[in-house]
Amino acid sequence: MRLARVIGRVFCTRQVDTLDGKTMLLIQPLAWEDEAPRGDPIVALDAVGAGASEKVYWVAAREAAVAFRDLPPADAAVVGIVEGHQVRDFRGGSKG
Repeated sequence: MRLARVIGRVFCTRQVDTLDGKTMLLIQPLAWEDEAPRGDPIVALDAVGAGASEKVYWVAAREAAVAFRDLPPADAAVVGIVEGHQVRDFRGGSKG
């Protein structure tokens, strides 16, 4: 699973039936260590009701569609809202 922040929503005028009623979020992938942006924003289906600016964790590939019962065409899905996290340095220190 990967960390991201919700930065917007995507609205469509036409889409396949299995996307009807689903929210599409624009998310910015983040590094777990320092929450720095990683790569370009992506569109992800929302399986948990995430809101604006929330930190979320998301999955990609086939796992994205499996987050929904009707298996919509999806490359990414938000599957959790992150309240907090800690990254431990295996050399003994900690961050987060």
